[in-house]
Amino acid sequence: MAMINKFEDLEICQHSRSFCREIYEIIESTKLKNNYRFANQIDGSSGSIMDNIAEGFERNGNKEFVQFLSIAKASCGESRSQLYRICDRDFIDEEKFQDLKAKSETISKKNAAFINYLKNSELKGTKFGKP
Repeated sequence: MAMINKFEDLEICQHSRSFCREIYEIIESTKLKNNYRFANQIDGSSGSIMDNIAEGFERNGNKEFVQFLSIAKASCGESRSQLYRICDRDFIDEEKFQDLKAKSETISKKNAAFINYLKNSELKGTKFGKP
């Protein structure tokens, strides 16, 4: 695996950012923006995916990173659950729902694979004096 020096280089972070951007575009382009509580909830959970990846990375230790990746994975599941509600309430059509659902599932799978990699890695993190 190539050396990653900043969280922005992580593929899961890039996918998470794109997903979050798409959620925000739905909020701004539909009547969902008038449902403040619901819009705020899905905006927060989709942003939490990327935020927790970033925070875990910046802690410089694999155990803490795994913990934050697990939180990011949970936020991805929360966002996917909210996508069902958005679709059921006709804020998005079935095609958009399926697209975003697939993207959230991909993020979740990549996150799980990265967690597994870190758990099985000899690397402990830069704060422990190891790469």
